[in-house]
Amino acid sequence: MSALRRVNPPALCPPVQNLYAQVVIAPAGRTAYLAGQVALDASGELVGPGDHAAQARQAFLNVRLALEGVGASPADLVRHDIYVVGHRPELVPVIFGAAQDVYGDPWPLASSTLLGVQALGLPGWLIEVEATAVVPE
Repeated sequence: MSALRRVNPPALCPPVQNLYAQVVIAPAGRTAYLAGQVALDASGELVGPGDHAAQARQAFLNVRLALEGVGASPADLVRHDIYVVGHRPELVPVIFGAAQDVYGDPWPLASSTLLGVQALGLPGWLIEVEATAVVPE
């Protein structure tokens, strides 16, 4: 069970589609700040050129692998920012469906932002995910 406390103050609108928490309170401990993860596999090859779903799946997999590498899991996420090139509303279920496939249940209700952007660091990158987690002791 996660030691994180998720709060949705009644003075705020409920989270859209219940995909995030308005506030996440983390206990004192070790914090992991993950670099933005894109759709590069372990050999540095771009997965899913031109395909938002495939790139989202790989980016979220990289987040999960980075968390596992420091003894954490998606349940330990406190912040989750998603950058999408060419974002449009119909990509929301595609992106979060890919994340659900990778993270499984229960969905990590981190504080979160999804931003549509013009470009990411290199040509061909469509999705980048930044994350912050509290690493269990």
